[in-house]
Amino acid sequence: MSDTPKSPRSTVRRAPRRGTYSRDDLLEILDEAWLCHVGVVDDGAPVVIPMSCWLYEERLMVHGSPRSRLMRLLLEGAAACVTVTHLDGLVLARSAFHHSMNYRSVVLHGVATEVSDPQARGAAFAAFVEKVEPGRWDRIRQPNDAELRATTLLGFDIDEAAGKRRTGGPVDAPADLSHPVWAGVIPLALTRGAPVRDGAAVE
Repeated sequence: MSDTPKSPRSTVRRAPRRGTYSRDDLLEILDEAWLCHVGVVDDGAPVVIPMSCWLYEERLMVHGSPRSRLMRLLLEGAAACVTVTHLDGLVLARSAFHHSMNYRSVVLHGVATEVSDPQARGAAFAAFVEKVEPGRWDRIRQPNDAELRATTLLGFDIDEAAGKRRTGGPVDAPADLSHPVWAGVIPLALTRGAPVRDGAAVE
């Protein structure tokens, strides 16, 4: 799959060797995301809101109350900057200066589009629930009309975006390699814990 086209605001300038514009890379990083941060300008000031997100038909989806400030701004066509980050490890160097982190990230620029078609909305919400737990959509109560009216569904196209990643160990200065301190990577990962049953469950 082809690269996403570069733009002045999507070009990786700091450590460009770590940047990627491969659509496959961007979709892979976004597909693993549970949380994104959506930034817009409201009344001349920046506002950044964390939101749950999921990838559906190669678009990054978010949802929320139509009464929320962010949803209102996005529905009005506000330009947005959406970011996703996976933290993969803490990089411990021999000097304070060279400590770092291993990560994968995407910065996406664009204008959200509302998904209003009932069939498309249902399929997108089903995809989100299936990401939470495969097979769950068919076992839960489906959303009713009032719940659907109370939920705005928006999608961002992956047309102006860049990914960035760091892997590997510390990059110490040669003079520091003999310093007697442990150096390396402490891996980090988001994992599912053991399920905790709802106390209000009816047998």
